[in-house]
Order: sequence, then structure tokens, then C-alpha cells
Amino acid sequence: MKNYNKLLLLSLLVYVLLAAATMVGFREQQDKKGQLYKVEVNRIMAGLGDRKTQDMESIDLSACQEIRSVAYLPASETDKDTILDFFSGINGKQSMVCPLYTTVLPAQEQLEGYLRFDYQRAAPVGHYLFLTEGALLVMELFLLAVLFYLKYHLIQPFHRMQDMTYELSKGNLQGDVKADKNQYFGKFLWGLSELKDALRVSRKRELELQREKKLLLLSLSHDIKTPLNMIKLYAKALEDGIYPTAGEREKAYHQIGEKAVQIENFVGEIIRASKQDIVRIEVEQGVFYLKDLVQWMEAVYGEKCALRKCAFTVGDYQNRIFQGDLNRLMEVFENLFENAFKYGDGCRIQVSFYEEDYCQLIRVFNTGEPVSEKEFVHLFDSFFRGENTKGQQGNGLGLYICREIMLKMNGEIFAVCEPDGMAFVVVLPI
Repeated sequence: MKNYNKLLLLSLLVYVLLAAATMVGFREQQDKKGQLYKVEVNRIMAGLGDRKTQDMESIDLSACQEIRSVAYLPASETDKDTILDFFSGINGKQSMVCPLYTTVLPAQEQLEGYLRFDYQRAAPVGHYLFLTEGALLVMELFLLAVLFYLKYHLIQPFHRMQDMTYELSKGNLQGDVKADKNQYFGKFLWGLSELKDALRVSRKRELELQREKKLLLLSLSHDIKTPLNMIKLYAKALEDGIYPTAGEREKAYHQIGEKAVQIENFVGEIIRASKQDIVRIEVEQGVFYLKDLVQWMEAVYGEKCALRKCAFTVGDYQNRIFQGDLNRLMEVFENLFENAFKYGDGCRIQVSFYEEDYCQLIRVFNTGEPVSEKEFVHLFDSFFRGENTKGQQGNGLGLYICREIMLKMNGEIFAVCEPDGMAFVVVLPI
């Protein structure tokens, strides 16, 4: 753009120089033309030589450009009218009078008369100069108009495109492209704006996918802790001899084996997730009975609560069939029970069932200190950990994952603060 501005200044400078040169040229031409008749007069006078005055009419004026006629007045003329008529041609006309002498004796000349040379009046220089300077001015204005048009309709939009492509190459997707009605680059600029928006959306989506992938990996890592803790708990119980009968020990061995398989499945999911470009929390839409979920709760967490000496009660329910992913639903309740163990007082965990607005509600309550109102609104946010989590392992993803799973199953989950503890309600559509 700086070079283009220099071009504008150069055009103005050239115009000024041409205008000055034209004015000087006209002046020189006028001066030259004004002196040409004198040259012709001197040539005619020199060509006369010793010619007699009666030969004046035979003077050849064909070679003269300025002289149009020659008149002769004898010195002996006494008629006033003739004399006045002769010299009157000088006033208001382009004429020149020269005395004519003849040699009488050596070194002595005698006035014979006068010659009047009438020459063409030169055209006024001001008229032609004005026309020429006007033409130069019109040409300069036209040139400037063209240059300014090119600047604002071609050069500036081109620089905008250049800057925009440079910013895009650096990954700068911020800011909007101003609308441009330029007939040459308007559509192109609009296309760049659309491309910029598309790249911005793509970048945002890419970041979201990376975040989802990270969350899934953290979720799977979090889910591994539950069966791992169960294995540690059963191993400790076997080591301390809590199971006196062979049947109880066999059952503990079976649970350890199941939890090991569960951990293996989680590890497989982590490996698959690390190889995928797009990773999300997925659910399989199948069918299951509420009885299957309740029996799993009683088998796994009834025993776990007994080992922790925590009261565990399951209320009455009406067995129904639901659509959804039973395994994912088990993950939800695993998180709820594990949170009850971590953040509750370990005295009581209660599961109750009730129906409302064509939905099955499952309430998991644990005694303990409820969270504050400030923290309550963030319970289901990713990576959120309350003040009561100090000293407890975790990444703040458990409740977030629960909510994501329930949303995938067209359900819901919410929390309720109660005077003596916390309750989480899982909503399943009937």
C-alpha cells in the first residue's frame, strides 16, 4: 500500500513537471515566433543590395513565413495623406518600417525612402497555453480517479484478503470479516468469511471432542477404582478370615474374578478410546428388568455395606421392564454408592422406589453432612470437587458421568439436600 501511495505522489509530480515544461515551451515558442519576422526582414534587406527602388515590387515573399507584404515610401514624398497612410499601418498592426539608404559616394549614404514590412500577427500564447494546461489537468484528474478507484476497489480488498489468509495460516480465527459489496472481491471475501467461520466451528468441535475423549478416559479410569476397591476389600476379608465357611470364601473368590474381568473390560475401552479420533460416552439401547438392577445392588453393595458395618436397606418396588443400558445404569449407581461411602458418615444407605409422572424414580440416600448451597449448583459439573472431598481420592467426574449416561438414556438425575444427609434421585422413563 505504501508503494501505491508513492505511485499517486509520482503521478502528481509528473503532472507538475509536464505543466511547467509546457508553459516554458510555449513561452520559448512564442519568443522564437516573435523574432522570426525580424530575421526575414534582415534577409530581404540584405537581398536588396544595390537594387533600385523601382524593383521593390519584384521582391519574392514566397519563402517568407511571417512577412505578408512590403510597401515603399520614397523620401521625396511630400503628400501628407500618402505619408500618413503609409505610417498608419504601424499603429494597431503588425508592421515594421526600415529606412532605405543608397550609396552616393564612398563612405556616404543617402536616404532613398522607407520600407514597411507587414507580417502576420502571432496567435496569443495564453489561449493555447490555457487549452494545453487544461488538457493536462483533465488527464491528471482522470488518472488520479483511476488510481483511487483501483486503490479502494482492488488494492485495499486485495490487501485485506492477503492479511486474512495470513491470519488464517497462523490459526487466528477470531474476529469477523466486514461485509464488502466490492464487485470483484465481494464474493471472495464472503467466501473467506464463511471459511473462517467453518474453521472456527471445526476448531471448537475438535476441542470439544478432545475434551470428551479426555473425560471418557478419566471416566474409565474412575470406573476402574470401584471393582479394584472391591477386589482389595474381598482380599482383605479373606486374609482376615472373615469368611469361615468354604461357600462364603468361594463366593468371595467368584466376586474377585468378576471384578477382575470388569477391570479388564475397562482397560480395553481405554485402549480403544486412545486410538479413536471421536470418543463419546455411548449407551446400548436394550431392555432390562428393575429386578435385575435391585438384585445387583443387594448382592454387591449389601455385602459391602455389611463389611463396613453400614446399614443398607432397599425399599419395596414394582418390577417393570425398561429400555436402556443396564451396565451403564449400574455404573451410575456404583458412583452414587461409592460417593456415599466416601463423603457420608457411613451410618446408613437407603434405596427407595416411587413413581411420578410416568417415570420410575430411584432414590439413594446416605446420612452425613450435606453440601453447602454454593457447592450444590455445581455438583454435576465436570472436575468439580467440594470442600468435603479433602483427603479423598477422585477427579470430580463421577456425578458428571452419571448425568451424561442418564441423558443418553433419556432419563435424568438430580440431588436433594436433606437435614441429615444427601439424596440422589435417578429418573427412568416408564
